[in-house]
Amino acid sequence: MLMKEYRICMPLTVDEYRIGQLYMISKHSCEQSGGGEGVEVVRNESDIHPQYGPGQLTEKRIYLSSFTSCRSKVSFLPKFSIRIETRFENNNGDNGNVSMMEREREVFGDTPTPAENVSFLDILSDPIPEKHYKETEDLSRWQSSKTGRGPLEKGWRDDHKPIMCSYKRVQCSFEVYGFQTRTEDFIHKVIRDILLVGHRQAVAWIDEWHGLSLEEVRKYEQAMQEKTNSKVKSSQNNTATVVLTTTSRALRLFPSPRPAAYRQMHKEFNRVDLMREQRRTGEAVNAMDLFSSPPQPIGQTRCIDRGQ
Repeated sequence: MLMKEYRICMPLTVDEYRIGQLYMISKHSCEQSGGGEGVEVVRNESDIHPQYGPGQLTEKRIYLSSFTSCRSKVSFLPKFSIRIETRFENNNGDNGNVSMMEREREVFGDTPTPAENVSFLDILSDPIPEKHYKETEDLSRWQSSKTGRGPLEKGWRDDHKPIMCSYKRVQCSFEVYGFQTRTEDFIHKVIRDILLVGHRQAVAWIDEWHGLSLEEVRKYEQAMQEKTNSKVKSSQNNTATVVLTTTSRALRLFPSPRPAAYRQMHKEFNRVDLMREQRRTGEAVNAMDLFSSPPQPIGQTRCIDRGQ
């Protein structure tokens, strides 16, 4: 199991970010859905957590098809889980009045994350995949007409007002001998890129969501979810797809092809089953193909890379 803590500062208040995050996730999911991939929202409703109180419970299905197009069935089921804990605070990721260990206990309320596993992600200067770069989302060029904020400059985290920090503690586990370290590192790289792109967009799109009430952004979220779900479902008929069902506290893949199985809720973290839908029968495919780039044949397996 590999655990890392990411700290992402933004030129926002926590109250602003609560609105901006909802807007960003809804818009980003819709933009990135299509061609057999995307995020379908199954449930999104108010919920009361027994420990943390009122919140929002979201169940989603994540459809993945861009890794490989395979004439196959899965040959083995690895143990795989991802857990992400999040806290928001109106600070820049540091607190000069307490020690780092005390700060960690204040944030997550338990054992501090080792210092070597803590990373600050800079939404201004940290690199993102080239395919995700847009000049309109470049925060060195960004200027908000509604708030007067921007552009950000080097060292902005030290003196910008307002400022907040999103603390993300990410634990991933891929318990397959010989592949664990490489795969867990790869998963963290993907999550890091997602966090950077998403938080850049939340800031860059501020003039689209600033001033919205929670009720207004929930209506926008509902409209975008319906649009996204429609895009995802319309592209599933002719596409080989990997389906992951997630909740706010768990990630699980289902082996059963029957739709009813997808709707099960799994709040515990344990073994994850891998399922690949197929268009036609063929030879078995090793589940490690999902995590290799580009896909590599393993043993007697065979995959067809769509990029070729």
